Amino acid sequence: MSATPTPDTGASREPLPPPASGPPDLEVRTGSFRPSHLIPFVPALVPTALLIAIVVELLISSKFTNFGLAFWGPHWIPSPSTGAPTFGIAVFITGSFLTAIPALLLALLIGIGIAVASTSYLPRWLTRWLDPFVDLLAGIPSIVYGIWGYLLVAPFFGTVINPVIYHNFHWVPGFGAPAPAVEGVGLPVAIFILMLMALPITTLLIRDALRAVPRDLWEAGLGLGATRWETTRRVAIPYAMRGIVSAGFLGFGRAFGETVMVAMVLNVVPAFPLNFYSGTSTMAAEMFTQLDSAYGNGQFLAALSEMALVLLAISLVVNIVGRRLISRFATYDVPGL
Repeated sequence: MSATPTPDTGASREPLPPPASGPPDLEVRTGSFRPSHLIPFVPALVPTALLIAIVVELLISSKFTNFGLAFWGPHWIPSPSTGAPTFGIAVFITGSFLTAIPALLLALLIGIGIAVASTSYLPRWLTRWLDPFVDLLAGIPSIVYGIWGYLLVAPFFGTVINPVIYHNFHWVPGFGAPAPAVEGVGLPVAIFILMLMALPITTLLIRDALRAVPRDLWEAGLGLGATRWETTRRVAIPYAMRGIVSAGFLGFGRAFGETVMVAMVLNVVPAFPLNFYSGTSTMAAEMFTQLDSAYGNGQFLAALSEMALVLLAISLVVNIVGRRLISRFATYDVPGL
C-alpha cells in the first residue's frame, strides 16, 4: 500500500539566499602565484595610499605641537603685539557648521522639489531640456560663484533681503541689532551661494534615486486610487530614501570644505557672529587666507596643519556615519505594499 504524498505547501521550505551581485571572488591558487596577480590591487589601493600620505604630511607639518586645551578655545591671535600667540579654532569649527548645515538643508529641500517635478510631473521632452542646466551648475568654478556673489548677490542682500528680515524679525534672538550693513557680505550670502553649489550633486542623486523606483510600484500606487503626489510621497520617496540620504552627506561635504567662495563673501573675521547678518570664518577659509602669513612662522604653520587635520577628521567621521546610516535604508520596506 503506497503512502499518499502530502502536498508541498512551501511552509517547511528554507528561504533561498539572496542572489549574489557582481562577479565571483577571485581565487588565486597558492602554487600558481605570480607578481602580475598584484596588478589589479594597485588602483584599488590608490585612495587609501593618498589618504595616508595626506595625514602623514599634515602630521609632519604640525611637528606634533601640543597647543593644549587652548587649541579648542575661542581665541585666535596668531601675531599678538604683546605676549604669546593663541591658537583657538572653536570659532572656525562653529562657522563651518553655521554655513554648511543651513545650506545643506536648503539644497535638500530644493533638490527634492526639482527631482520630484522632473520625475513625476514634467513631460519627458521638457526634462530632457531642463535637466542639463542643473548638472551644468556643478561645473562652474567656485571663484566664479565668489565674484558673482560679491558683486551682485551681496549688494542685493544688503539693500533688499537683509533689511526686510531685520525689520520683520528683529525681535527674534539672533536677528536683531546690530543692523545689517549695506555691503551685504556675511552669513546669509555665504549660505545662499553654498546652497547653490551643493544643489547640483544633491539634485542629481535624488533624481536618479527616484527614477530607479520600479515602475510596478508607481503603477500599483496609482492603481489603488492614490494621486500622483500621494504615490510620490508614500511610495517613491521612501523607496529612494537611501539615495536621498547619500545626497545629503555628499552635499554636506561639498559645502563644509568650500574655501574660495566663502572667503570672498563671508566677511572673514576670527570671531563668533554677532547675529544672523554678521561675518565669521570657517576652517577652510581661514587656512586659505592665512597660509601666506604662516610661512616663516613655525608655530603658526603647525596650528594651520592641525586645523587641517581637524577638518579632515570631521569630514571622515561624517562620511563614516553617513555610510552607516545609508546601509540602514538598503532594505527599507514601503508601507502598504
